[in-house]
Amino acid sequence: KDLTNTHLLMEQLNHPEFKFKSIHVAGTNGKGSTSSMIASILQEAGYKVGLYTSPHLKDFRERIRINGEMISEDAVVDFIDENKSFFEKNQLSFFEMTVGLAFDYFAKECVDVAVIEVGMGGRLDSTNVITPLVSVITNIGFDHTQFLGDTLPKIAFEKAGVIKRNIPVVIGEYADETKPVFEEKATFEDAPIVFAQDNSEVLYDCALKGDYQKQNMKTVLKAVELLQNAFEISDLHIQNGFKKVISNTGLLGRWQILNEKPFVVTDTAHNAHGLKIVLSQIQKHEFETLHIVLGVVNDKDLDSILPLFPKNAKYYFCKPNLPRGLDAAVLRDVASKYGLKGMVYNSVTEAYENALDSAIVTDFIYVGGSTFVVAEII
Repeated sequence: KDLTNTHLLMEQLNHPEFKFKSIHVAGTNGKGSTSSMIASILQEAGYKVGLYTSPHLKDFRERIRINGEMISEDAVVDFIDENKSFFEKNQLSFFEMTVGLAFDYFAKECVDVAVIEVGMGGRLDSTNVITPLVSVITNIGFDHTQFLGDTLPKIAFEKAGVIKRNIPVVIGEYADETKPVFEEKATFEDAPIVFAQDNSEVLYDCALKGDYQKQNMKTVLKAVELLQNAFEISDLHIQNGFKKVISNTGLLGRWQILNEKPFVVTDTAHNAHGLKIVLSQIQKHEFETLHIVLGVVNDKDLDSILPLFPKNAKYYFCKPNLPRGLDAAVLRDVASKYGLKGMVYNSVTEAYENALDSAIVTDFIYVGGSTFVVAEII
């Protein structure tokens, strides 16, 4: 409900949040990609760069990296050993502990700068104790509405909580309802505000091939422009940073091509804003049959996402392997109301293997609906 626990934790750790420069990245979609591109560009410019993201796909340590290298298992274990009684006494959440671990690690390792991705929202997110060089808000869409509010202005208000006094902020995308919220907060904080969607097209090549990355790249370029006051960043660093973002940061699951024939793509898009773009990109490809391996978590607003999916695809419904996973039969039953037909499978892997068995070389297979489905496949 507030940042009391995080402030207590920062005090316990001797305020690591003040010991490194930072960039703060909030938004509904594109936070991970945007954070990774900024980190990659700074790495190419020769800096020691911390990168804090969430969630992870395969390994908890993916969340905390320096120049692409994950934090060591020993560093995680030692941190918990040293602070366990404090965590238990104050009943810290998993996310609060993880933020503490990241900030402590970046401070001890003396990074030149850390790119910090917000977990959820912004105003009350545990990461919101830093004073960054630049704040970034990628976009606003409907996600986590039970925590952040059920209208775009309410969600924008929560995200705008990362805007701080005299710190410039880059807004990636805005809508008529959200722009005034950002402008009002920026005016109140005397924070210079820049709207990246008004930029011209980006001419750089990028290793991330999702259509949605074009807007993320515009956002990154505006942020980097502001960072050039504090860091020496050339056009070549920017060019190489985009090209090497996957190898520099280990980012996975963003329009990730798993196979060519049949063409197989997996993507972590999991709300209407993100899925709309991904499903539109699928339709730009030529294929005989579209196979969709689909699984979601049980708090997903199915009525907002299922109408976006094509009726002429063959569906393979599955449940991601975690307690929050939605039963595949329930997903199939709701999907059938929207004209989406397919079979239920016992696991993500079984669903995917059946899609591969059914597909011919000219088909397209899409695996998605949830970050957890992507994690199981890659």
